[in-house]
Amino acid sequence: MNKLAIRPVEQAEFETMNPAPQGPAWSWLPDEAPLAMPIQSLAAPDAVAETIPATSPRTVALRRLMLLAGTVVLTSLSAITPFYLYARKGWDGTEILAFGIFMLLITAISCWFVSGLMGLFVMLRGKDQADLAFAPHPALPRTRTALLMPLYNEDARASFARLAMIDQSLTRLGAAAAFDIFVLSDSTKEDAAASERSVFQAFRLTAGCKSFYRRRSDNAERKAGNLAEWVRRFGGAYENMIVLDADSTMAGETLLRMVDAMERNPGVGLIQTAPVIIKARTIFARVSQYSVRLYGRVAAAGLAYWTGSESSYWGHNAIIRTRAFAACCGLPHLPGRKPFGGHIMSHDVVEAALMRRAGWAVHVSAALDGSWEETPPSITDFIRRDHRWFQGNLQHLGLIGAKGLSPMSRLQLAMGCMAYLSSPLWLASLMVGLFIQMFYPVDWTSFFYILNPQFTPFMLASFLSGVLLIGPKFMGAALVLSRPAELRAFGGRRAIAKGMAAEIALSAILAPILMVANTKAFIQILSGHDTGWSTQQREADGLAWSDAFRAMRWQMIAGVGFLAPLCVRPDLATWFAPIVLPLLLAAPITVWTSRVRSGDKLAAKGFLVTPAQDGVSVNPAVLHTPRSPLRAVAGGVLAPVAAPAMVPARAPEL
Repeated sequence: MNKLAIRPVEQAEFETMNPAPQGPAWSWLPDEAPLAMPIQSLAAPDAVAETIPATSPRTVALRRLMLLAGTVVLTSLSAITPFYLYARKGWDGTEILAFGIFMLLITAISCWFVSGLMGLFVMLRGKDQADLAFAPHPALPRTRTALLMPLYNEDARASFARLAMIDQSLTRLGAAAAFDIFVLSDSTKEDAAASERSVFQAFRLTAGCKSFYRRRSDNAERKAGNLAEWVRRFGGAYENMIVLDADSTMAGETLLRMVDAMERNPGVGLIQTAPVIIKARTIFARVSQYSVRLYGRVAAAGLAYWTGSESSYWGHNAIIRTRAFAACCGLPHLPGRKPFGGHIMSHDVVEAALMRRAGWAVHVSAALDGSWEETPPSITDFIRRDHRWFQGNLQHLGLIGAKGLSPMSRLQLAMGCMAYLSSPLWLASLMVGLFIQMFYPVDWTSFFYILNPQFTPFMLASFLSGVLLIGPKFMGAALVLSRPAELRAFGGRRAIAKGMAAEIALSAILAPILMVANTKAFIQILSGHDTGWSTQQREADGLAWSDAFRAMRWQMIAGVGFLAPLCVRPDLATWFAPIVLPLLLAAPITVWTSRVRSGDKLAAKGFLVTPAQDGVSVNPAVLHTPRSPLRAVAGGVLAPVAAPAMVPARAPEL
């Protein structure tokens, strides 16, 4: 069934294909189809494409003007009260600093609010797929596509089970012959590699798609280097590649719609789906799953609306035109020492910017369902992963000025940085604000203000800030309420109300903990600490108390640090309680939210429950009968051969 030279490769042969391996190698590989992937210059590109992609919306300039205008208006309204309060007695240095930090934060929040509002408007009108017009029943692919899953010391059985789900879906649709699966291992642990080999042998015997495996002995440039090595060796045989993560799953219907869109739009270089989180069990994971499932589409639709054909790439669950990627995404090493120098860590958004610089269209789409991922089960696992992403995004500060990038690419690089810098800025804002209050006398009326609120400029500013922060959540709920089928899938209005209340409350509790974690990461990165490359924890049940106290020690220290000035101004305790209490209780919160039992109990009571959709596309099924096998002709195009296809009846039991 897998006729393209699927075989164990002897050590001598492997050394020919992979120069200077540093350990035992083991692979099943097809014949090579080299594709040049030159290293790109960020200082002086050979050429910058000035053409507008055919898939660029006609009104994209107006959309961006609307985003800018809305952001300016909301930022200005939010700034009136703090400006008045600081200016009424003259400005000093700390007040200027506090107002400057506030303006940075409120501008970012306003921008995302307006973007979400655009997404809601688009989805309510049913125009979320207007730019690419994904076909409900696409034809079978005419081109070959590679499904790439990089692995790094992962649970092999879980990863191959996800691949089996994809393979089974494609086989059911009669499209398996158009897709080849590549497992690209960067594993450094011998037991992980041995497990990969064992499970792969079982997987390939029953897979409908041709399946290949390669373990790389040199882990240069991490995931980006792993994919680049595949492109240079095998990319010439495939028109498209779909990049997965080890926790990714995609429906066959979605894959066919993506390939069809690429075939109909030759100027499109990349289409990024908006994956939702599945299989969450712990409270922490359920909060992430619920927020992404209910609110994520609105955010993605808004981003797609105003970025048009100059959007971004999130590194997985996306389809990429292989020759476009090869021609313009060879990443250079950054000058200087780590953590800012060396290879580019958060490579995805940079690759999208380079593709756009070369004239290719890059799209994000919220119109495709059937794209899933999983999330870390605990706060500590999430923080560990976020620390690495933080370092990668901070590298982008030096790339915003790269030659030839489009303004939209520069803006998205800056927004990626701001997503992480907002945490240290928020902490700085709290500290500066508390410092300013130390020079004012105790005012007990502020302590009871929440019990007896009055319409004042301060109240208006607080209300507006709250609307901007949680408004996108209500936008997501409004979308579901407008769709009867989805409303039933979520369990009705009461279930959505309970889920939203739990998500908002738990997100508010977790926010200060993550704020301190990201601030600590920021300080470590600035001091020259490299995060390294650690294996992600994808499944766990509970965290030991000793580990929780050790991991949360800085959060608890920060909580105690806030208590000292509050002893001087106890009347402010009401306002700072939502910040200080979660920090002081960070360790118990971490333990509680990491337990599967706690998450299941919460779900059993109707909180944070999302529709079950693992491996199922809710869009109309794309049904094709199995057809004859395909052979490759020039340019990665497929043509039928005479022999009938052998279609396996089921996916492997892993």
